[in-house]
Amino acid sequence: MVDLTETQKEILQAEGHQLVTGGPGSGKTTVSILKAAKIAHEDLKPGQHILFLSFARATVSRVLEAIDEESAITREERRRIEVDTYHSFFWRILKTHGYLVGFPRRMTILTPPNEAIALSSVRSGYKAAKKLSDAEKAEKRAKEEAERIRLATEEGKVCFDLFAGRVATLLHGSEKVRSLISTMYPYIVLDEFQDTSADQWRVVQALGASSTLIALADPEQRIFDFIGADPERLNHFTAAFAPTVHDLAGDNHRSKGTEIALFGNDILTGKFRQNDYKGIDCALFESNPNQAYASLVGQVLQARKRLIETGRSDWSLAVLVPTKKMTRMVSDILREPFGNIPPISHTAAVDMEGPILAAEIIAFLLQQRGHERCFDEFVELMCSYFHGRGGTAPTKGDMDEAMRFRKALSKWNECLAKGRATPGNSVLQGTYAVHQAIAALTFTGDPDVDWISVRDVLDGGACERLKNVAKDVRNVRLLERGTQLRQGLAQDWRDVGSYGNALAITRQSFVQEHFATAHKPESGVVVMNMHKAKGKQFDEVVIFEGWPKRFKGEVVANPDRIVSGNVHIGVMAQARQNFRVSVTRAKVRTTIMTPRDDVCVLLRPEPA
Repeated sequence: MVDLTETQKEILQAEGHQLVTGGPGSGKTTVSILKAAKIAHEDLKPGQHILFLSFARATVSRVLEAIDEESAITREERRRIEVDTYHSFFWRILKTHGYLVGFPRRMTILTPPNEAIALSSVRSGYKAAKKLSDAEKAEKRAKEEAERIRLATEEGKVCFDLFAGRVATLLHGSEKVRSLISTMYPYIVLDEFQDTSADQWRVVQALGASSTLIALADPEQRIFDFIGADPERLNHFTAAFAPTVHDLAGDNHRSKGTEIALFGNDILTGKFRQNDYKGIDCALFESNPNQAYASLVGQVLQARKRLIETGRSDWSLAVLVPTKKMTRMVSDILREPFGNIPPISHTAAVDMEGPILAAEIIAFLLQQRGHERCFDEFVELMCSYFHGRGGTAPTKGDMDEAMRFRKALSKWNECLAKGRATPGNSVLQGTYAVHQAIAALTFTGDPDVDWISVRDVLDGGACERLKNVAKDVRNVRLLERGTQLRQGLAQDWRDVGSYGNALAITRQSFVQEHFATAHKPESGVVVMNMHKAKGKQFDEVVIFEGWPKRFKGEVVANPDRIVSGNVHIGVMAQARQNFRVSVTRAKVRTTIMTPRDDVCVLLRPEPA
């Protein structure tokens, strides 16, 4: 069993509602697991469980791994600790009781890619978010919400954004349902509590009426203000439940032997107490793409070499960047570095709307259905890809492209119906050639081999849009051995000698993937934006930001910076919290890469 601090021992002994605060690596998760095991052993009745809720599947995986590694927890205690995401927990409630808040008895999840398709017509009617007035933003939000509710109540397609609000309404309105949940889960641990939205807080208020709540929080790690996290949330909890409060702020178990946590705390105040911090490196690069990316590749290779030399196979290295756009750019660079450097194997945590819709296109082509409307359905899937790949911000270009393809298909079919040749200048000529080339493929029954063969035809074909599909789908990691998608496709082949249900299997796999909790913690090289790193931990972290673009010595643009434009704007609390979270993901070393001629403002003394 781990050596506990006095505060952790107090947490184990305390009764009633509790609020446990502390910084990154302070031991909040560890002590909550031990607390859960103690409750499971001493306080639960037959059939009852203690529920551990977190926002991210990665955190859930880490908690499950920590439970398995803790030798002091018995098998029976493990069995009675249930770890889940908020989304998954809410969906279980809605599936059973959703009819009480106006949902149909039969419901399906509207996944983010399909929500993006469904809302694309609303969203494309507005300019980019930064160009909208407050009134236009409110109008857009109202129209989106109205369409979400219509899809849920009329078609039974429920998107994630509706989960918390409807569950809150349900629990506050039905004492019977509330009692059922509290009887099953008399104790609930709430991880990353500082980031709960208004609707999630309403759910917590209802659950706390009958269940004992243990909230874990880092007040300085609140980086989701933009989706409704409230800086007063911990005060709300204290006022509502009068919990015992335990502060682990002085403890650091994640990066012991380093000064990473100390540096992270100094980022928050903007006052650096030391010139050097053990475990923190700052690497300056020149402000041009070639030298910046060459420096990044060099730092990644050096860090990877250090980690490989430890002899461990489960090492992890995160490359964290400020923006989604940079995630893709860095991933492309690592896939094809400069000169004779071989590709650097990695995974990239990009927004998945495009890759998932691209995977649906490949799955459809795997089916090789030769029925009359096969090509029409293929083009329609491409149009869905255009509508949905931009997620919450579809581009006018993508919307126009979908319209162009639909018009071209109508003209194409009109010519065929009249026995005439299809238009030689049609945008569909290259698309049709690729479709026919894939129809001529002979598959092997190995899903990985056959998936890649379809992707290669898309990549090498005469249709530029399908080349983008092939590029997007490389970010899908669901065909690794043992995954739901791979097993489903392999079973389909064994059952019928073809991939006759590939599209349905692929869609279902992505739904199940969203709720899966048996994920392995990240290993190898991982590229992601800084927000996505929350709740995760890695052996080493490289933080890489953008650089200024100059004309005649003057800065004309400064994109992809940790602080927008790299200028001091007030206290910059949100940027400081985000930077601190990123820095403190590392156990051993964090390397911060910033341009030599315009160092990150958070690393400079504040102006007087």
